[in-house]
Formats: sequence, C-alpha cells, structure tokens
Amino acid sequence: MVADGYRSVVGPTGRGLTADIVTYSHAEPTGAGSAAGRARGASTNGSGITRPTSLEPAFALEGPGEYEVHDVLVTGVRTFRDEVKGAERGSNVAFVYELDGLHAVHLGDIGHLLTQDMLGEIGTVEVVCVPIASALTAARAAELVAQLDPRLVVPMPVGENAEAKAELDRFIHEMGTQGAVPQPKLAVTHGSLPHETTLVLLESKGRT
Repeated sequence: MVADGYRSVVGPTGRGLTADIVTYSHAEPTGAGSAAGRARGASTNGSGITRPTSLEPAFALEGPGEYEVHDVLVTGVRTFRDEVKGAERGSNVAFVYELDGLHAVHLGDIGHLLTQDMLGEIGTVEVVCVPIASALTAARAAELVAQLDPRLVVPMPVGENAEAKAELDRFIHEMGTQGAVPQPKLAVTHGSLPHETTLVLLESKGRT
C-alpha cells in the first residue's frame, strides 16, 4: 500500500517503490503531471495523475467510496484542502485502510476540521497520518487529531524546509510530546498499540 506516491515526491521512476494498491488524496502537485511527462508514456490512470513507473502496476484509488482490493478494505471520504469546501485549493480524499482488524486513516492534504458526517464515515481509527505545514496550522492539526482520538499519530511534514521543521516542532508542542525521536519504520499490531494517544516520528527518506 502506498499513499500519495506522486512523481514530484518519489521521482519519475518511483526509486523502486512498489505496492499492490496506491491511493491519491488530491490532484497532482503543480507541474508533476505535465504533458511532457505523459508524453514519455507514464500512466495517468485516466485521471491526470501521472504515476511513477514503479507504481504503474498498482491498483489506483483516487475518489470517495468503499473498496475491497487484495483483501484490504479501503474507504475514501470526501474532504477539502481548505476551509471553504475546496473553493481555494480544491478537494481531497481521506482514505481509511482496514487490514487484520486495524484501521488507519491517511488524511492527505486536508485543510479543515471534520464534520460529524465525515467523522461518521471515517469511523474509529487506531492510526492517523496528518499533514503538517500545509493548509492546517499546528494547532488546527492537533484539534483534528483530537477529533479522531487515535492511539498512534504519524505527522507528515509537507516539505523539508525550515518552515516545515518549525511547524512540526509546533505540532509536537501542541500534542505535548516533546522529545519524540524519529524512527526508521513503524510496525503496528493490536497488541502493540499504546493505551494513550502517542505520536510517532518517522525518519524522512529524503530525495535523490
């Protein structure tokens, strides 16, 4: 499973990243799905999103709905990238993945708090992946996490510049989890879930 594996993030080849399923929460970042890129034969899956070559064989999900793919239940919930129902930055899809009884939500590039209807569609989740340094302030991101009341929180910094790092630090402060140490990967089972909401920092793989 890969979420938001855009060419602008993982490169045109995907650097060997593979998956059976790939989900895309919003439109291709500006310039990444250019006509020049499509002319080279990259797959767009009919949506304008140009996938890196290593993810072309994956089953792609890009819209709201309920899906079962390779024994994984996936629910796409319509959200937005701003506070005005997408009028400024467009729409977004939050994807909930259910596997072996665990529920994780990747919020994509969400830019607002969730309505009661959205919360009902997402349901109970144990793991939340939340964007940092995009449309949401650190305080709003922490409010969003509180709405979902997960056991594990994985912040996703948007960008690797000083501003993104500062916003991540502010989010960590808002969550009351100073001193969190980045780790290379996260493996989760029901038995390993913490009893209280816990923030997990993952090491950035960087770009090549």
